[in-house]
Amino acid sequence: MATAPDYISLNRALWNAKTEHHLHSAFYDVAGFRAGRTSLQEIELALLGQVSGQRVLHLQCHFGLDTLSLARMGATVVGVDLSDEAIRTARQLAEELQLPARFVCCDLYSLPEHLPAEPAFDVVYTTYGVLGWLPDLDRWAAVVGRYLKPGGRLVLVEFHPVVWMFNGSFTEVQYSYFNRETIEETETGTYANRAAPITTTSVSWNHGLGEVLGSLRRQGLQLHDFQEYDYSPYNCFSHTVEVEPGRYQIEPLRNKLPLVYSVVAEKPSVA
Repeated sequence: MATAPDYISLNRALWNAKTEHHLHSAFYDVAGFRAGRTSLQEIELALLGQVSGQRVLHLQCHFGLDTLSLARMGATVVGVDLSDEAIRTARQLAEELQLPARFVCCDLYSLPEHLPAEPAFDVVYTTYGVLGWLPDLDRWAAVVGRYLKPGGRLVLVEFHPVVWMFNGSFTEVQYSYFNRETIEETETGTYANRAAPITTTSVSWNHGLGEVLGSLRRQGLQLHDFQEYDYSPYNCFSHTVEVEPGRYQIEPLRNKLPLVYSVVAEKPSVA
């Protein structure tokens, strides 16, 4: 198992290797994005609402498509990711498309060393496959709380922790629902291009819903909305079937399995 000092460098190398393949994949459809398509899905669009004129901090932004989609909606956006290649690509896209977004390259926990907390943000946004890369959600929630202004809100959309209990083929339960182990895996290819000629090592952790919500409550954030979904808007798992346009379930489990959940939490306004 990788020790705590190892996971950042291992995961940075993983995402550096994946970025080029993701950039040219049908999964991310960067050509469609360049032509004006938003990368945001219906779940997060409904939760975000109107963001024009708001300051948005996008944590773990990968190469920035959602960040830039928010900029297109009129938000002032900062995207953060630990991958040098992803942030380099995001900055190139922003310049090419003349979209006003700023990008910061750092590990999430070290963000206070790279980005001032003032002026604070109206929204902290983070989605899909983000929390599992972090060993300590109390530290994550502290970063969220630090950057939200009073009355500001976290919008989190994440793959459901039940998903990460299964092996890759969804034929057996392999891991604990609870954060009881460091998970080190080696993968060939990537979810966006399974034929990509790369082999990478990842280090991750499972986080149950109680751990996620508890970390936010311990920072004084108030739960405003919580939902679970029996589909994924991304076709990124094995044995998927498209039950409706843009909605994927696992065959043969279908609607028996939650695949995504969402949280909207607010930082209390100053009395």
